[in-house]
Amino acid sequence: MGNRLGASLSPYLRAHADNPVDWYPWGDEAFAAARERDVPVLVSIGYATCHWCHVMARESFSDPAIAELLNAGFVAIKVDREEHPDVDASYLAAASAFTRELGWPLTVFATPEGRTFYAGTYFPPRSMRGVPSFAEVLAAVEEAWRERRSELHETAAAVAEALAAASVASTAGELPGPAELEGAVAMLAEDEDRLHGGFGTAPKFPVAPVLGFLSQAGPEGRRLAERSLKLMGASPLRDPVEGGFFRYATRADWSDPHYERMLTDNALLLGVAADLGRGDGAAAFAHLLADGVVGFLAERMQLAGGGFASAQDSESWIDGRRDEGGYYRRDAAGRVGLEPPALDEKVLTGWNGLAIGGLARAGFVFDDAAAIDAARRAADFLLERHVREDGTLVRSSLDDVASDAVATLEDTGMLAGGLLELAAATGSVRYAEAARRLIDRAAETAVATHAADGMESSSVPFAAPSGADPVLASYGLALPSDPAEGATPSGVTACADAAWRLYALGAGDRYLDLAEQAMRSVAGMAVRRPIAFGGALEVMARLAAPLVQLVTVVPDDDEEDDGASALLRAATRRHAASVAAIVTDRQAREFATAGFDLFEGRTAQDDVATAYRCRSFVCALPVHDAGALEELVELE
Repeated sequence: MGNRLGASLSPYLRAHADNPVDWYPWGDEAFAAARERDVPVLVSIGYATCHWCHVMARESFSDPAIAELLNAGFVAIKVDREEHPDVDASYLAAASAFTRELGWPLTVFATPEGRTFYAGTYFPPRSMRGVPSFAEVLAAVEEAWRERRSELHETAAAVAEALAAASVASTAGELPGPAELEGAVAMLAEDEDRLHGGFGTAPKFPVAPVLGFLSQAGPEGRRLAERSLKLMGASPLRDPVEGGFFRYATRADWSDPHYERMLTDNALLLGVAADLGRGDGAAAFAHLLADGVVGFLAERMQLAGGGFASAQDSESWIDGRRDEGGYYRRDAAGRVGLEPPALDEKVLTGWNGLAIGGLARAGFVFDDAAAIDAARRAADFLLERHVREDGTLVRSSLDDVASDAVATLEDTGMLAGGLLELAAATGSVRYAEAARRLIDRAAETAVATHAADGMESSSVPFAAPSGADPVLASYGLALPSDPAEGATPSGVTACADAAWRLYALGAGDRYLDLAEQAMRSVAGMAVRRPIAFGGALEVMARLAAPLVQLVTVVPDDDEEDDGASALLRAATRRHAASVAAIVTDRQAREFATAGFDLFEGRTAQDDVATAYRCRSFVCALPVHDAGALEELVELE
């Protein structure tokens, strides 16, 4: 038995390299081996910081008896869901035909052609509470493959047909106006836990995209977001020592959290805190939470090269044994001398884009140079190491070595959005130009793909430049980009958000058209299920609101006086502006030369800091002090 996982770029796969199971990584070699041996395939999907993945690894995949059953009757494939999100999405959709308790580890049984005929999640080593043991499941599947194979193929075909039909079902509709968005806020309010914050009962997730929508959705939505973020920030879901938020909690009061800390949750919650920090009443608590998350990201999650690790584990070694959450249950003094839980150090392009955006936004609003510096380091790393010469993206890397996993649409959209936030926060046009290239490439790919398929147009104007996962595509298992959103915005939403930001900075009306077209593709479903479309609704809320732009220009050799400092503080709070940027005279010219018309003719008049407040590119007279800027806001 060869060790095929030891050289993997996924820490999750490496953790399974020494199992007695004869694992294959994701790829056609595994399916070819299954066809040659005439056996079914086990696809086991998880990620490095998944608690129950650790448990099943110790209980079952490290057990020689279980391994013997697997090796004799199956070809076993181990998949890191973070490295291969399209593979995870495809098999997660198929698994929904067999279980309502979806999650990870995901355990899928498939034909040698990759089609699912049975699936579940965690299986215990011994049967308990009506759940069969993993050994019993393996034995039953192996017997069914031997004795009733035609039934399994029929089931697999039926699941595949159902998925194909669902993939073309329309979620489109007209873009919602203020009334429909207020209705979405009301639906979320009905599900609010007013005592503990958040939505629904246990288990509870922070659903950061929903909070992002609410922060943009008028006074009622903003108050709901403030209540939830305050209560979550004061709950066991947040580490009071190191500042980061945990992934979810098993109880309604956020107690008994699952202690893994994800880059995505913290990046998005940081952005929400920054948005809420613009309001006078919420600024103090939002600033406190933001400081904690910035510290966690910069001090714990940022790697030496500049990129961010994808997650921090929930388990660590304490007193000679593995302890889930033990490190985090201790105060600062109790952690002294303990090794922190391990990081999953793979750098994911899209997730890093979210971190860049959250840090840039918080750095801008709270005047936090450390946050801006952390965002800039990550952006420079990604632009140098994760953007290939042909413009396509690297999905994942570890120790500067690129994975062969295919970059997805979320990588394009999330990176582009983060770069645009950083461009506005730093005044550096090169980040905005890089973002524009990414969105242009995704839009061009969609046009080319539709033309190749004989289609004149499509409701979704973006496509991943690297294409679908080749193995999924070869077996007809590739699904369209899933528009629904849980912990993160979808790829379609992320691209639409970046396109809207390009438009707002003056890159051209075509970007507004792209954003609107993308959001119409999911609008029908989003307004009916707001808890699952928070990111899309946030973009739709911006599209429905008046476009307010704020550009503040300082002299190139500015030596800040008290008046200029007050104006800049007022500008960073953004005063309900849709987009805001602070640039020098030189930077304003660079933006204008690069085709961002919002900056055309913007100068530091009379060699003093000057603010321009505009509505859809029609600007009021420039002002030079904070009081005059306040008056402009009051007059609107």
